[in-house]
Amino acid sequence: MVLSYCFRIYSYMMLVWIIMSWIPNMRYSRIGTLLGKLVDPYFSIFRRFIPPLGGIDLSPIVAFFVYRIIVSLILGQVLPFILR
Repeated sequence: MVLSYCFRIYSYMMLVWIIMSWIPNMRYSRIGTLLGKLVDPYFSIFRRFIPPLGGIDLSPIVAFFVYRIIVSLILGQVLPFILR
């Protein structure tokens, strides 16, 4: 299903962005800049509510897990209900 594939790609983009944040200057590369434009709007929602702890920003990790829960609900329960 195309929707499932799109959700999976965005999930991978978020994971790559999180890993890139641990490597100095990777966020400022071409790929880092592109990924930032695509995933930062979603992560910024969580940054408003989750402050950095000791200089470590945990909001992207929380955002990733919330995203996975929402996607599993959409693909597992909502979508099959709509497609009936």
